[in-house]
Amino acid sequence: MSTDDLHIDLSDPARGGVFFVTADDLDLLAASATQHSLHVSRIQLQGCRDKTELLKRIAKDTPLPDSFGHNWDALADSMRDLSWLKASGYLFLFDHAEDLRDAGEEDFDTLLDILDDAAESWLDANQPYFVFLALPESAFDDAPH
Repeated sequence: MSTDDLHIDLSDPARGGVFFVTADDLDLLAASATQHSLHVSRIQLQGCRDKTELLKRIAKDTPLPDSFGHNWDALADSMRDLSWLKASGYLFLFDHAEDLRDAGEEDFDTLLDILDDAAESWLDANQPYFVFLALPESAFDDAPH
């Protein structure tokens, strides 16, 4: 599979946003992002059950300011201002997103809202910002084609 198969040009800010993929797509997306000089953060959510653990994992796998407050507002602020990363754009890969979705649906929905809002901000700034959340293939079985 190639990024063409995914129908996403990672260099195009207008194509940015939040997407669901399978885990098999994450390595390809990371490689493609590197070709476009995007900063890549890969956040492992296997076993993640709640907001506290989620924020710890994001902070561990994403260079955030020392002042990061480990709360929703701090995450929202950080996702809308990643200037310290000095990249032409940003790619966030969340592996095993189903663990958080299944254990903490409200936290999962809040994360999606924050990431969607950040994507809108980056679109306005004309800078690539992509988020891919990996779900098992079974999550797509009932999806419309």
